[in-house]
Amino acid sequence: MTRVAAIDCGTNSIRLLIADVDAGGDSPKLTDIVREMRVVRLGQGVDATGEFAPEALDRTLAATADYAELIRRHGAERVRFVATSATRDASNRQVFIDGVRGLLGVEPEVISGDEEAALSFAGASSVLPSRGKDPVLVVDLGGGSTEFVLGDADGVIAAKSVDVGCVRMTERHLRTDPPTAEQIAAAEADVDAAIGEAAQTVPLERATAVVGVAGSVTTITAHALGLDEYSAAAIHGTELDLATARAACTSLLHLRRDERAALPYMHPGRVDVIGAGGLVWRRVLERLADVTQGRIATAVTSEHDILDGIALSIS
Repeated sequence: MTRVAAIDCGTNSIRLLIADVDAGGDSPKLTDIVREMRVVRLGQGVDATGEFAPEALDRTLAATADYAELIRRHGAERVRFVATSATRDASNRQVFIDGVRGLLGVEPEVISGDEEAALSFAGASSVLPSRGKDPVLVVDLGGGSTEFVLGDADGVIAAKSVDVGCVRMTERHLRTDPPTAEQIAAAEADVDAAIGEAAQTVPLERATAVVGVAGSVTTITAHALGLDEYSAAAIHGTELDLATARAACTSLLHLRRDERAALPYMHPGRVDVIGAGGLVWRRVLERLADVTQGRIATAVTSEHDILDGIALSIS
């Protein structure tokens, strides 16, 4: 048994998992000790300016300092800090990297989109029933990017990361409350082009099932279920028919900000970007229904994702 600490620093949130890893048996198993998430919006303005805003860096490093204390308190033997889309894009990322290194004593890794995709697949597949040789598509819908990963029991078949996510699409297109038809159309054009780019690498038509991960998808699922509060236990493993999932996406896209904020399962840090998350997820599901000729009729939601994949990678 090894105690590890994994940190996933994305465009919208920074998350910590401290877990005990049992490496016995056919595949390693994680037992959570601490699992935390904070919305710090590290990617604030990066799509427009190409660099981190000072206040975004301050928020993220403050959260990292708190996580460093938790890691020390719980005695993690191995630590891995992974940064994704926003950090790949920021010209002043070295300031961030130096700050993290000083707080944690480990070198933060700015990983490629392909590695991000592989870690997402490893995390999601670690807690889902195996479908054997039937290829499953895992879609990790983040703040700055979305990863498409097709894999089976033997691992990843193909993966592609594209630069569309809930923060990026909100800042680029969905500027009014609620967004206008013209803004939605422009965002959809970007998303459709990105899905087309992903499809050049990932044979989407081979997928026999789709699994959505990360905060946008889990929140959309909570909306579809009409939960009284956010419940990871109620959300994880939920299988929605595509019409229900798309309807939840459309609802969140068209609600006003105050209406979204009033939803009992809505994290305050997702209020202003969940509409764009819904737009991206809706277009992904529509494309999958089309290219698989209706074979994919449902979507599964997983609460386990790249964060679990990072922890498993250092076990």
